[in-house]
Amino acid sequence: MRVMAQIAMVMNLDKCIGCHTCSVTCKQTWTNRAGVEYAWFNNVETRPGQGYPRRHEDQERWRGGWELTRRGRLRPRSGGRLRRLVSIFANPVLPSIRDYYEPWTYDYRTLTEAPAGDDFPVAAPRSLISGERMDTVPWSANWDDNLGGMPQHGPDDPVLARMSEKVRLEFEQAFMFYLPRICEHCLNPSCVATCPSGALYKREEDGIVLVDQDRCRGWRMCVTGCPYKKIYFNHRTGKAEKCTFCYPRVEAGLPTVCSETCVGRLRNLGVLLYDADRVREAAATPREQDLYEAQLDLFLDPHDPAVADAAERAGLPLAWLDAARRSPVYDLIATHRVALPLHPEYRTMPMVWYVPPLSPVVESLTASGHDGEDEQNLFGAIETLRIPVSYLAELFTAGDTAPVDAALRRLAAMRAHRRRLNLGDAPDPAIAASVGMSTEQLDDMYRLLALAKYEDRYVIPTAAVGEARALEESALGGCSLDFEGGPGMGGGHGSGPFGEASGRPAPAAVENFHALRSRATDDRPADAAGPGARVNLLNWDGNGRPEGLFPPQQERGTADGDTGTEER
Repeated sequence: MRVMAQIAMVMNLDKCIGCHTCSVTCKQTWTNRAGVEYAWFNNVETRPGQGYPRRHEDQERWRGGWELTRRGRLRPRSGGRLRRLVSIFANPVLPSIRDYYEPWTYDYRTLTEAPAGDDFPVAAPRSLISGERMDTVPWSANWDDNLGGMPQHGPDDPVLARMSEKVRLEFEQAFMFYLPRICEHCLNPSCVATCPSGALYKREEDGIVLVDQDRCRGWRMCVTGCPYKKIYFNHRTGKAEKCTFCYPRVEAGLPTVCSETCVGRLRNLGVLLYDADRVREAAATPREQDLYEAQLDLFLDPHDPAVADAAERAGLPLAWLDAARRSPVYDLIATHRVALPLHPEYRTMPMVWYVPPLSPVVESLTASGHDGEDEQNLFGAIETLRIPVSYLAELFTAGDTAPVDAALRRLAAMRAHRRRLNLGDAPDPAIAASVGMSTEQLDDMYRLLALAKYEDRYVIPTAAVGEARALEESALGGCSLDFEGGPGMGGGHGSGPFGEASGRPAPAAVENFHALRSRATDDRPADAAGPGARVNLLNWDGNGRPEGLFPPQQERGTADGDTGTEER
């Protein structure tokens, strides 16, 4: 047994309202540069729907993930080494810009420079890639937002296309739900295996998958290899880019930007321990429906003394072992078993899991004249959910409905249990026993999923003190992302043909490990700026009144000789 640690995420889909705040803040942090206008490291998809890029789940077309050979060995769907070598300079299995969308801006200069006349000037859309005028804007990320389930769009969903006509017709009466997606930072990443230059790698200390920009040669085999299509090609720099799991923040014990800014508080971050020696064996499980259980078996119980001893021998810091014991991710995935992986049939062993949605069942029962919170009504209604369980199973358990049904029943039991407490009734142990849980476990689920306190959602150990100096040196001079146009560095001139940027942007401030940790954990107001200093609003914590944030109050004389104060 070789114990390794991984920072993982669990999202509660019952809480996602589709506001896209996570997408926008991620965009502003990592992909607000020329060349990656179309790239969304975090995007929120409407289900049922095509997804982003369009129909990315159709692996018969895109050849992402792994497949089993006749000998039971894993091989990338895109082919072995020889096949990739033959097509290294002309990879034919790539989404085109049309499958994403052609990014555009508007010719705002027309509005400001058009001569006076009887007609109103129009700011026509223009491509940010070619600079040519676009007659229409045909497609964008999540273009069918709020149209999920309509007959015009239902057949375009690859998951829905695999299901029976009866289930597809049910979707015409179904409500939609939202599915936020980031890079899965898999235990068995196919993108790493398909990269010819070795630019993609999985960090040993926390499992985050990154791209070494210095080694990347822009062959885009990783784009084909990733079944989730979460690697993007920067056409300005000729490099691949992907979600970094906000590793500078994670190293300082802070949650990712998408988690920090999530309006619904639906994301949980924590540490999972797993047996690295058995990853390939689990990924090679013959039956796709057994992959969920196979991945569960990989995760190690941090409370087990034998696991703790093995972790200590493997050099795992004690802070990480303690974080694993308090991890909300482990509780939701392994203890309560209400979180499920996204498309385990890709055999990548994904590490971003989801709590399936249950919300509409209560409203549906209430509208039909029944008690929507009664446990018996809830359990009976799960089989006739307006979101068919079989559709959720195609997303999260390779078509096996049993784990999805069990997770939904546990969520329903938690609601029924909490309802009794809210009404002043005594707890009924039979509710918890009906789903194989205890009353205390239902209360713990409620603490994680409903109360959602900050310290409960994010349990992230800081980097080891011995590594702090190396982290500082990396951030200050040796970071492979610190180059012209690099992710998050504000590089490149950024001024396109239509003035969407104003000259060369100011260089981004790079904080070292200690500075970031101090600013994030300090409880004093951010008022350290000296007189006349300019305040960086991105670094202001909202406390106090820093010098330079507001115009100063100055005295001036009046016409009759009196003095007064006026705020400019």
